[in-house]
Amino acid sequence: MKYICRFQDRAIASQMGGKGWAIAQLYQKGFLVPSGFILTPLAFLDSLTQAQRGQFQTLAQLSLSQIKPLPDFLGELKVGDGVKLEILQALADLFPYGGRFAVRSSAVEEDGEQQSFAGQLDSFLGVAPEDLYDKIAQVWQSAFSDRLLSYRQQQGLPHFPAPPAVIVQQMLNPTLAGVAFAADPITGRRNWVTINAVYGLGNALVSGEWEGDHFLLDPQNQIIQRHLVEKRLCDRLNKQGEVERCQLPADLLHSPTLTDEQLQRLATLTRQISHQLGAPQDIEWAQVNQQTYILQARPITALPPLPPATGVYRIWDNSNIAESYSGVTTPLTFSFARQAYEEVYRQFCRLMGVSPRRIAQHQTTFENMIGLLEGRIYYNLLNWYRVLALLPGFRLNRAFMEQMMGVKESLPEELVQGLDQSSWRDRLQDSGHLLRTLAGLLLNYLLLPLKIRRFYRRLQRLLSPAPDFSTLAPEDLAQYYRTLASQLLPRWDAPILNDFFAMIFYGLLRKLTEKWCGDTDGTLQNGLLTQRGGMISAEPAQRIRALAALAAPHPKFIEMLSQEPLERILAAIEQFPEFKSSYEDYLHKFSDRCLDELKLESPTLSENPLPLLRTIGALAHPPSRHHSTALSRLPEPVALRVRRILRRYPLRRLVFKWVLVNARQRLRQRENLRFERTRVFGRARQLFLELGQRFYTLDLLQQPRDIFYLEVGEILALLEGTSTCNRVKDLVALRQAEFEDYRRHSSLGDRVATFGIPSLNPTAPPLTPVSSVTTDSKQGLGCSPGIVRAPVRIITDPQQALTSRPPLQPGTILVAERTDPGWILLFPLAVGLLVERGSLLSHAAIVSRELGLPAVISLPGITQWLKDGDWVELDGSTGRVRKVGLGE
Repeated sequence: MKYICRFQDRAIASQMGGKGWAIAQLYQKGFLVPSGFILTPLAFLDSLTQAQRGQFQTLAQLSLSQIKPLPDFLGELKVGDGVKLEILQALADLFPYGGRFAVRSSAVEEDGEQQSFAGQLDSFLGVAPEDLYDKIAQVWQSAFSDRLLSYRQQQGLPHFPAPPAVIVQQMLNPTLAGVAFAADPITGRRNWVTINAVYGLGNALVSGEWEGDHFLLDPQNQIIQRHLVEKRLCDRLNKQGEVERCQLPADLLHSPTLTDEQLQRLATLTRQISHQLGAPQDIEWAQVNQQTYILQARPITALPPLPPATGVYRIWDNSNIAESYSGVTTPLTFSFARQAYEEVYRQFCRLMGVSPRRIAQHQTTFENMIGLLEGRIYYNLLNWYRVLALLPGFRLNRAFMEQMMGVKESLPEELVQGLDQSSWRDRLQDSGHLLRTLAGLLLNYLLLPLKIRRFYRRLQRLLSPAPDFSTLAPEDLAQYYRTLASQLLPRWDAPILNDFFAMIFYGLLRKLTEKWCGDTDGTLQNGLLTQRGGMISAEPAQRIRALAALAAPHPKFIEMLSQEPLERILAAIEQFPEFKSSYEDYLHKFSDRCLDELKLESPTLSENPLPLLRTIGALAHPPSRHHSTALSRLPEPVALRVRRILRRYPLRRLVFKWVLVNARQRLRQRENLRFERTRVFGRARQLFLELGQRFYTLDLLQQPRDIFYLEVGEILALLEGTSTCNRVKDLVALRQAEFEDYRRHSSLGDRVATFGIPSLNPTAPPLTPVSSVTTDSKQGLGCSPGIVRAPVRIITDPQQALTSRPPLQPGTILVAERTDPGWILLFPLAVGLLVERGSLLSHAAIVSRELGLPAVISLPGITQWLKDGDWVELDGSTGRVRKVGLGE
């Protein structure tokens, strides 16, 4: 169109004006805005008569000081016929059933970072279609009023104003409306959100005629201030669509306009908008049917500057570690994991040829590989780069290590350069060390199968047979833990080396399939790595299916597995000896493979087998009970395709085969060795639960599981007489209250920067990807080939999905923010998998390939884009996800 921009059109400020540009940006980023369109400044120019155009061009060449009284040449201005035709077409397209409209100005300079022009141009609410042209003309006229020219002079803008754009939007009739600031406009504190709210329309609040309820929320979304005003009146649209002032019921006179939950959601939304638009925003909002519409967003002008940041600069990242430690993690798990990271990466540097002297110099670095922010585990990212800088060939292997760590974005180059403090002598020695390291890597590659066998034997010797912890004295339990930690963590060589070579060969295979086979989207590589067998992570799914087959001939038993409480199911199992034997074998081997299995506080399947039994019950139902799905696997003969491409290149074929065999072996061993890590964490969990029972018996704890709110060192200190705090119940109660607060808050986001003491810093606000409303498809990373079309189920709590109503049904595509190895209980019920987070080497990617489960990962916003029951088609080869039907 010549005169009209839709909100989905490319946002250009010169055509849309400041306010319209912001609305288009919000619309395109997935935020909810009222439907409408923008009339460009060209519509104004083409609506002028020849005489008016001449006068306007003359004035446009003058400065404001040269214009005394403004000539009234715009008094007879009307919308031109060509402009009217486009407006009629836009109205027919967007508002086929008519309605009322809001007509607002959008000058090019309006809603800028320096001047807001707030209230200087006219706006009109509740405009009937027949009055639309007249109100558009009045908005144009207000752009050249004496009031606006005076404002421009006060702001130091000497030139005659350019014609404004005009926004025409659907008129809402909200129950609540107001404004929100993403920074405290008084103190300048960023991420402190100020919210003002009134009932009905917000025009009287925005104009300053009324005062609304006032709320202030801190960066953790806690409500710091709450000032309620007396509310007697509100503005609403009447049945004729006109703005009408109404009397409010007496019960709303002193009641708050917004609940705490609504305030926190609105504060989070305000921060999200500010992040998307690149500066703290002042937004106008309105609520209709519990949905929050954004009417306007503009940068907060004249915001007081922040004081200069002081203290140590740290960057925290959890984009990869969240797969292992999701959500809030207790002090015991963090202290145990912190020790493990310290020991493992110190050993990694030794294996890579770093001298003992340099390792000792970085003791503090190794001790702080991870941190705990508001109860959530993060990589201390700069320390990871400091460890990387210790390795020979830092400049060469940096990109490789970033892939190994799984971070979403690299650090700025100048920041990385500052981490490498090596002297010229160190760099000279580094060249020699690099050659020695390469030779060592070759030797480690040749010896890796032997190292893996030795690691398994060492693990078996330490973990089998399992001691009866209930017979050991508390001092013996402490000694058992010290033995476990000292003999395993510093000798974790096989998993470290195998992970290292898995990254190398996976990366090499990716490069070879791209360069030699033209595999630009990863389809061929994923197909080559699919369903190779021998991976222990796939065994639970196979055993669950076998258990479902044993239950299938017994309909009453199936109903019991699917619906009855745990006690009745366990009693009924006694009647089925073959099922009981297989079920007990499963628990014996895979009890520790539970949801959030690396968090010591997570209940194992031995403690709560109900999710496992529910899965078996769902799978055992006859096929007629399953969702109707259309499933199409990709039977592409990838091996034949590679042979055909490389048949004329025998050397390439040999190299390719060698890389492929190694990639398969290392990925398979990666999952198998991670299962051994699960066993170690499981043994530590059993030990600490026993100590929790002892402390409870001694009246040191209120409940046995309260031990998870103590750190490893504190527990050992209590046992060995070195504790500086013996009022353990009070300490636990304090931490439980603090961590419960963390659970109620949104997470800080994938990456956070702090200065000085992290817990005292305002940290980055939560930034949840917002799904686009302008498309019916999304693009992610295909990680397991196959095409499937089925309904989706959004999984936020896997355990609840298995044990609550409605139960998870077979034939469903699972949609999640992230997964961990414990999700294997859900995989047998799924025909596809969609995950917001993850890399091509994440557990979800590897296991879905092994199970032949079509999967797509790295889909930001997928849990908001879809809702339960939506039908989608996913292509696990190309990573394309397409909506094919909406849920109820």
